[in-house]
Amino acid sequence: MNSLNPDTSAALSLLSARAVRERAHRLLAIGLDDKLPNFRIDLGRMDAAVDLVLQTTRAAYPSLDVPFHSRWRHFVTSGDNRWAALAGATAWPDPAARARAEFDLAIVSVFLDAGAGPTWRFHDPKTGTAIGRSEGLGLASLAMFASGAFSGDPQQPLRADAAVLEKLTVADLQNGMQVSETNPLVGIEGRADLLRRLGALVASKPEIFGMHDTPRPGGLFDQLVLLSHNGKLPAATILSVLLQRLGAIWPSRLTLGGIALGDCWKHPALKSDDATSELMPLHKLSQWLSYSLIEPLQTAGIEVTDIDGLTGLAEYRNGGLFVDIGVLAFRDPADAVREHDVSSSLVVEWRALTVALLDRLAEGVRAKLQLDANSLPLAKILEGGSWAAGRVLARQRREDSSPPVKVISDGTVF
Repeated sequence: MNSLNPDTSAALSLLSARAVRERAHRLLAIGLDDKLPNFRIDLGRMDAAVDLVLQTTRAAYPSLDVPFHSRWRHFVTSGDNRWAALAGATAWPDPAARARAEFDLAIVSVFLDAGAGPTWRFHDPKTGTAIGRSEGLGLASLAMFASGAFSGDPQQPLRADAAVLEKLTVADLQNGMQVSETNPLVGIEGRADLLRRLGALVASKPEIFGMHDTPRPGGLFDQLVLLSHNGKLPAATILSVLLQRLGAIWPSRLTLGGIALGDCWKHPALKSDDATSELMPLHKLSQWLSYSLIEPLQTAGIEVTDIDGLTGLAEYRNGGLFVDIGVLAFRDPADAVREHDVSSSLVVEWRALTVALLDRLAEGVRAKLQLDANSLPLAKILEGGSWAAGRVLARQRREDSSPPVKVISDGTVF
């Protein structure tokens, strides 16, 4: 790679949480001048959003001892922490071995978490209950992982091997995720393709993913350990590594200077005089994964710092909160009933505004609680929090709890 190539430098500048935040706030500023094509913004409704998030947080966490927003929350159901039980019953040779397994699980599970659609359910054999949405996807992926579905070694089921992932079929995923004609899962082909791409990439880079083992996604743990300093690692570094090491697996979207930009889209309001003109990076799944890798790193003895170096997540529950409560309003009311492609300026605008408005929301929540970002980082406000409040409003307003913006999903974004 030629680091002097201006397009390559421009592309790398977009592979960061800082770029997401800066450009999201640029779009918000344009919106506050009422110059966006798709949404109007009413910050007068932000107090109502803050109050609902506080009410929702206190209902779930009365002591305000809120965990991070991460995939690990979805492995707990009715107080039963299934991963903790599995990990606790496993004889790990050292903390790094457990961390690699947790990286394997988190990476595969998050890549399977791009929205389930309104009808899919995981029928939990342990409790007999039917669980939908992200919680169901989490439990289904954990069940597959625990059964050794991603492992190349029958003696070590709790791992994901590149050689297995790159051969994963749609049928394998349908079987593991209990997909059928009566239990359809949105974007199942896209998810299977994403895991195959992951397997192929990991297999092709043993110097990165196989430093202490055969190639596996969990090998990224060893890369991050190398980047830590005195046992400390900034959260934003996790995202940068994920985007640079795994960026090539995403379906063909925008590229710049030969670098795939991943969850990055065009919006006409973001014009500039360089190669990044009109580009809006969001990196939702990669940031969700970054949040989900914090706890394995902590368990292994790495202190993750500056959690708020990551941004809020540009997904439909957080975004739905702002539309349903009236902070955001469609400029054309007919857009509420139309379906929109994920690459449309409307969806890109909605998602970017969500990121910037989550920062505003966090300021309001902290002010009411008289707490700062260290004691109540954005990752806890998301969990407490904003996505749950978005879900509450969706349930109140629509029978199928769907988001207020109808997005055509391919299973690799939401």
